[in-house]
Amino acid sequence: MKLENLLIHKDKTILEALKQLNGLLYISHISRLILFVVNDDQSILGSITDGDIRRSLVNHADLNLKAGAICNKNFVFEYEKPGFLDLQAYRKRDIKILPVLNADKKLVRIVDLDKTKAQLPLECMIMAGGRGKRLSPLTDTIPKPMLALGDKPIIEYNIDRLIAFGIKKIYISVKYLGEQIEEYFGDGSSKGISIEYIWEEEFLGTAGALSLVKEFKSEHVLLMNSDLFTNVDFEDMYMELIKTGADMTVASTEYKVDVPFAVFEINDYQVVNFKEKPSYVYHSNAGIYILNRALINKIPKNQFYDITDLMEKLVNEGGKLIHNPIVGFWIDIGSPTDYKQAKEFVKHLK
Repeated sequence: MKLENLLIHKDKTILEALKQLNGLLYISHISRLILFVVNDDQSILGSITDGDIRRSLVNHADLNLKAGAICNKNFVFEYEKPGFLDLQAYRKRDIKILPVLNADKKLVRIVDLDKTKAQLPLECMIMAGGRGKRLSPLTDTIPKPMLALGDKPIIEYNIDRLIAFGIKKIYISVKYLGEQIEEYFGDGSSKGISIEYIWEEEFLGTAGALSLVKEFKSEHVLLMNSDLFTNVDFEDMYMELIKTGADMTVASTEYKVDVPFAVFEINDYQVVNFKEKPSYVYHSNAGIYILNRALINKIPKNQFYDITDLMEKLVNEGGKLIHNPIVGFWIDIGSPTDYKQAKEFVKHLK
C-alpha cells in the first residue's frame, strides 16, 4: 500500500483522522488501522489508532482537537538497518504494525506482523529452468513451476512464502518456457518485491545459475527448487545457520524405509543378532539451502553444476554443512502422483 495513506499532519483534527482511518478500510488490507502523525518535514511524531480517538472523545468530547495533541508519542518503531530484524519480541507485546523509520524519523516502510513472519537479510534464487518431463503432457506447453495448485501456480506459493519472511530480492533461473514465468510475475513490483530473471543458455544443474548473478548483496543466499510445495520455516533455517556458524544449511525431510523381513547382524556367516521387520529413518535433501555468499565463488562459471557438488566440496574441504528438518509439510512435485497429492492437500489449507 502507499505509505502516504498512513500519514496525517499534526494540525489535522481528530475528525479528519477518523475519516482517514475509515478510508483505510477500502484501500488496504492492513491488519490494524493506524495513522502516523507527521510534522512539516514529514518526520513522525506519534501514532493514532481508533482507540486513541475514542479515549480523547471520552475525556474531551471535542472532534476539533489536533492529531498532534492526542497522538501516542511513545509509539513502538524500529530504525531501518541492515541485518536480521527479530519480530518475536514485538509479537509478545501484541504489536500488529511496526513502522520502520530512517535516521530522520521519516517512515520508510511498515511491517505487518500478522502477514510477515520474519525479516530475513537474504536474497534468494529459485531454480525454475527444468523441463519437467515426468509431468508430460501437462508440461508440454506449460513450465512445471507454472502448473496450478488451487488458484495459483506452484512457484507463486514459494514466492509468497519468501515474501512472508521479509525476502524482497528474488532471482529466478529460467530456460524451458521461461517466458511464461517472466510474463506472469514481471519485475515483481505487483508483489512489492524485485524479481530478476537469469536465463540459462544450457541447463546448468541445481546450482550453476548462481554463478551468473553479477553480485549478491546479502551475506547469505537462499537457494530453492521451484517445484516444492512446503511450509518450511526459513527463519529457523537461517537462525540455526548463524547460531552454529555453519557455511551452509540444507532443509531436510524424513524418509522412512520399512524392511519387510528380518535383518541379520552377522560376523562372517554367523548371525549374532537380528531385527524383525525394522524401520529406518533417514534425513533426505529437501531442495532448500542457505549458503554463505563466498561459496558461490567455488561454482564454475556458466557450467553445469549441482548443489550437491558444492556440498561435497564443502565437506571435503573441512567446511561446516548442517541440515534443518522441515517440521511442517513438504511435497516435491516431480511426478503425476506428487502433483495429484499436492492438489488435494492445498484444498485443506486455510
